[in-house]
Amino acid sequence: MVTIQHALRAATAQLRAVSETARLDAELLLAHTLGWSRAKVVAERDYPLTPEQQATFAALVARRAEREPVAYLIGRREFFGLELQVDRRVLIPRPETEVLVELAIAEARRYGDAPITIADIGVGSGAIAIALAMHLPRATLYGVDLSAGALEVAAANIARYHLQDRITLLEGDLLAPLPGPVNMIVSNPPYTILNEIDEGVYRHEPHLALDGGPDGLDCYRRLIAAAPAYLTPRGAILLEIGAWQAAAVVHLLHVALPQAEVGVQRDLAGRDRVVWARNPDVIR
Repeated sequence: MVTIQHALRAATAQLRAVSETARLDAELLLAHTLGWSRAKVVAERDYPLTPEQQATFAALVARRAEREPVAYLIGRREFFGLELQVDRRVLIPRPETEVLVELAIAEARRYGDAPITIADIGVGSGAIAIALAMHLPRATLYGVDLSAGALEVAAANIARYHLQDRITLLEGDLLAPLPGPVNMIVSNPPYTILNEIDEGVYRHEPHLALDGGPDGLDCYRRLIAAAPAYLTPRGAILLEIGAWQAAAVVHLLHVALPQAEVGVQRDLAGRDRVVWARNPDVIR
């Protein structure tokens, strides 16, 4: 008889070579197999698995051993307290991107009760736009993406949270699809150098959402250069960055928005994570 305890022990040993979170991965995959919560899996350690459940779990563990992300295997990821559908059409939301959301919420609250418009460029799964909409009831949002597949995933997540009337999805390149200036631009653009990233990420996550060019700055150059035409007076742009990119992105913002206040925010690990710029109330 194979119990939950036995299955988790074996799966953890199998995954330890490819994952720093082998036990957690195994628990999440088994919870998905059983249709249970992870907490119930942990609590019901002596529960016997059927041969069918064992086979399903083993297949998922084997795929994880090939570095396929757990989020794709179970079809969901938690972000900013939200559960989001994800698959290989979208980048998996990362915890560090929550720093960008927190800063954007704080920036939006400078407007008090006034309605504001926010553009999420490279909307992907919709994680950032949905989190902002949930916490900013006076905000109207645009989610822009070049990938039609990503927009399909975003639409499903937006519908799950009944935000179709507040988040408009637009297909196209960077700021070009926007109907006019906005109060805030937020983006987690592609910033990785592909030959330097984790093997599992390279093999399984969409390169369109990852590839920042030879120095990781290709998207920043184009996005920041276009931003002045799409930001209102007092408008702000907030950009997630790789930890090594702060100085370069700050420079690009100073050139494009010479009157703006510019700053850098670190994440909980102390790494540079978000660069922001805010226009003055009146642009001369």
